[in-house]
Amino acid sequence: MSSLEAEKVEKNVMDRVRIEKVVVHMSIGNDWDRLQKAARLLESLTGQKPVFRKAKKTIRAFGIVRKRPTSVMVTLRKDKAIAFLKKALEAVDNKLKSSSFDEYGNFSFGIQEHLQLPGTKYDPEVGIFGMDVTVHLTKPGYRVKVRRYRRSRLGKRARVSREEAIKFVKETFGVEVE
Repeated sequence: MSSLEAEKVEKNVMDRVRIEKVVVHMSIGNDWDRLQKAARLLESLTGQKPVFRKAKKTIRAFGIVRKRPTSVMVTLRKDKAIAFLKKALEAVDNKLKSSSFDEYGNFSFGIQEHLQLPGTKYDPEVGIFGMDVTVHLTKPGYRVKVRRYRRSRLGKRARVSREEAIKFVKETFGVEVE
């Protein structure tokens, strides 16, 4: 790519990558009391009320029954998403694996214990929980794919590639991708 083409790409507003949403998910299992504690913890960490997710299948070996709540999750957007993502990336020492990124520019990573997040303290009443963080990156034209009226396909340039996602995360959050 020549320098002239690189300038055009930087100036084009439709090529700017942005964070669409951040999904934080805690899978607990069948224990209702632990699920309630995880929901309270997730609400205190994110500032948003979590949603309970139900099991799709019965797995007897793990004691999971179909249509029973087994996990909690919350979807963060805009400023809340960015603020939480900064804390979550600090918990993993601002390092991500390149295998965490998919070909559409999304990436996920796990946090072993919620205590790794900066500013959280151990509460023996709550316990220790791990979580998965999934980040969905888009470009401004993405709405064409998800709107209800006159939905259409996205062109190649309107999608976020894996390389663009890695570049965005490095520049925006100062993350080291291995």
